[in-house]
Amino acid sequence: MKRLNSYIIKSFTGPFFLTFLVSVFVLLMQFLWKYLDDLVGKGLETAVIIELIFYAAMHLVTMALPLAVLLASIMTFGNLGERFELLAIKASGVSLLKIMRPLIFLNILITLFAFTLADQVIPVTNAKFQALLWSVKKQRPEMIIKEGIFSNEIDGYSIKVDEKDSDSKLLKGIMIYDHTENKGNTNVIIADSGYVNMSDDKNYMILTLFEGISYNDVSTSKRKDDNNNPFRRELFKKQKIVIGVSDFNLKRTDERYFKENYQTLKNKRLAASIDTLNMKYKNREEIMSRGIYYNDILNAEIVNNYHPDSIEVEKLYPDTIAIHVDSVFNALDDGKKRMVLHSAQRLAQQNQRAILQYQTDLYNRMVWINKHMIAWHKKYSLSIACLLFFFIGAPLGAIIRKGGFGMPVVVSILLFITYYLSTIIGEKIAREGIWKVEMVVWLPTFIFFLIGMLLTHQAVTDSMLLNGETYNRLIKSLNIFRYFKRKNNTSNEDTVSDQ
Repeated sequence: MKRLNSYIIKSFTGPFFLTFLVSVFVLLMQFLWKYLDDLVGKGLETAVIIELIFYAAMHLVTMALPLAVLLASIMTFGNLGERFELLAIKASGVSLLKIMRPLIFLNILITLFAFTLADQVIPVTNAKFQALLWSVKKQRPEMIIKEGIFSNEIDGYSIKVDEKDSDSKLLKGIMIYDHTENKGNTNVIIADSGYVNMSDDKNYMILTLFEGISYNDVSTSKRKDDNNNPFRRELFKKQKIVIGVSDFNLKRTDERYFKENYQTLKNKRLAASIDTLNMKYKNREEIMSRGIYYNDILNAEIVNNYHPDSIEVEKLYPDTIAIHVDSVFNALDDGKKRMVLHSAQRLAQQNQRAILQYQTDLYNRMVWINKHMIAWHKKYSLSIACLLFFFIGAPLGAIIRKGGFGMPVVVSILLFITYYLSTIIGEKIAREGIWKVEMVVWLPTFIFFLIGMLLTHQAVTDSMLLNGETYNRLIKSLNIFRYFKRKNNTSNEDTVSDQ
């Protein structure tokens, strides 16, 4: 039995490591596609790029592990079934569950490893990744030139552009104040359009300007009148300005600025943050409720609602007193009626503005709390998915009895995409507060748990429900084409008799 267990584990580990590397590579391609514009043309060192990819790969490990387990388990048991080894082992009196037992323990270890990685390691690498990515985005000098405002980050120059074309990288409406001589705004360049490029050594920024005018106040040594200085204006079709930007080389941002994000917190810190955020949400809700104008009776009820353990505030009016608003209002003269209506309208508009302001604030706080809760639950759900997908892949491979990279890959990708999409949709629903976070995050896991139990039961009991040969025999026995063939022969006979 030990030799059999060793053989099963060896048959599983090879495809597992191979599919794990392939899964990480495929997910990394998605990452590179997403951040390609932030990395290309920055003159980054190879070590920085490798470090950035490593941090991104660590973030993707928790997604790659369940897919690798699913692929490896289908391939392992599919190969055993295709080579009739599974049938021979069963014939010797060993059940499918006993065959799966060493891999069950192995996948429990993988599940624990995945959770430890997600809770202890990945938050640290996420902080490093976000800090390094932020540094990479900010290290390119031309990125500090923004639309509609003057950029003064480059020493000696103030640069403004009216429009930046994201596709062609063309700058339109360029204005440059040259302060390199420390004489004030004496040198001004205005251009219709231009481009920004970096030198090969990344130490200089080259501004290529088209259709512009250069204005210069020329100072002379013989000054007779301080208010009368020479002025020079030059028209140009094309002009290049070289600006030294050696100080803009990659400067790493401190990781501490990113350690309060929900993606960089461990579960213990996440739980504490969720409690703190919930407390702040309730305090904000209380401030909002008290910030809206009510009558005296409703004010007392609002106070009692937020202080249930305190002594109830004495009501200003007994319950037996009934005030008929319409009769009181009708008893007023026209002038007072207009005053009451204007006052009511003003208070209603004031309450409306307050409600809209607080509503947006409370919504943003709710979304932020839900993101923390989703991050807390996902560390458990994605880790358990490793074990869950094994109980789907192993019996499925034993049922379909196909190994290699053909059918197992297709089935695995379809199952994983279904799980991934349901998780993404569930997270969006949970963020919006439509359903409870706990229910939405764990619903795909529960559904796939039922699927895994069904497949395991079918494989252990050798049920023919999911066997493709059963349906092939059923179709052949029904012979649905016989009806169409008979009908065609009958129509042909009728045609011949008519002739």
